[in-house]
Amino acid sequence: MTTDTKSTARQTVDDHADDLIELSHRIHANPELRFEEERAAAWCSEALAAAGFDLQTGVADLPTAFVATAGSGDLTISICAEYDALPGIGHACGHNVIAASAVGAAAALAPLADDLGVTIKVMGTPAEEGGGGKILMLEAGVFDGVHAAMMVHPAPTEMESMPCLAVAHVDVHYTGKEAHASAYPELGVNAADALTVAQTAIGLLRQHIPDEARIHGIVTHGGDAPNIVPGHTVGKWYIRERTLDLLAELQPRVERCFQAGAVATGCDYRIEPQSPPYSEMRDDAEIRALYRLNAEALGRRFGERTGVQERMAGSTDMANVSLAIPTIHPMLGLDCFPVSNHQPEFAAFCATPTADKALRDGAVAMAWTCIDLATTAGVRERLLAAAG
Repeated sequence: MTTDTKSTARQTVDDHADDLIELSHRIHANPELRFEEERAAAWCSEALAAAGFDLQTGVADLPTAFVATAGSGDLTISICAEYDALPGIGHACGHNVIAASAVGAAAALAPLADDLGVTIKVMGTPAEEGGGGKILMLEAGVFDGVHAAMMVHPAPTEMESMPCLAVAHVDVHYTGKEAHASAYPELGVNAADALTVAQTAIGLLRQHIPDEARIHGIVTHGGDAPNIVPGHTVGKWYIRERTLDLLAELQPRVERCFQAGAVATGCDYRIEPQSPPYSEMRDDAEIRALYRLNAEALGRRFGERTGVQERMAGSTDMANVSLAIPTIHPMLGLDCFPVSNHQPEFAAFCATPTADKALRDGAVAMAWTCIDLATTAGVRERLLAAAG
């Protein structure tokens, strides 16, 4: 049964390949930032409705989040779709490929779901890029009753799991006092100086943090004119560590650097979290192994993880899902290193024949892995028992 079922699933993806590629390219050509993915969410929802899924939109009070459901089996599997873009450089993380792969896998599974005894839920998850859409959906109970979750993500090279750091996203605001920068500078309280002091303090802090920790940020508002002492400035910062526990130790040290800027200049300051903290990844080894076998059967090649791949560590709100539910987050290689995620060149790679093939392979590999979860002795029982 499994061989025939997998053949049917692959054929369905092949039959929909042109539509899936068109969906990927359409999302790629119309990038939308976090929580603003109105077109991408609608296009994915329309494709899933056409594949026979029941749709629930605006879940977790997020207008661009949705859940699409097919099947009624006792084993519930979630396939996550991301579709937000990055400011300035569009789909330089390949979320267009992620969304199309999720739709493709779901379309392949919908007609098989009842025979397999599964319920397939496609989660449309907004704002992975710094907004924590999946975390908000977790907290709202959208993932309740799900036994396993998965997605695929483009990368320069093929990997069965994503090197992942916990991260806090924060904005820091300084408020001083404007004054004429030439005539009466002594009447001003310089909020740009506060940011400069904070950046210097963070630069000095970096020599005293672990090698894998990261602190990086940008100035999003530095003032209004050179002849006005800046009265308000804003910086956007990411603080990363290996785990949430270690992040909780590092973040106060960084916040003291922000405080130093305020103390040194006499500014007021406030720190605004931009999302719940993203966690470390704890992907499910058994599901990961099944996915790898399926991907290799399609010709994907993983190889041994190298130091270069370990350096690719980023962060994702899918990691928080992995702490709650058995989860995998494999990476689809586009064979483009040294071009990597979050570069304009990577955005270009995500609408090429190589990326198109990766999205088809990712869709099939996820569909096959879902079939394995439903039919492999011991795996189904483990997932059902863990939820119970």
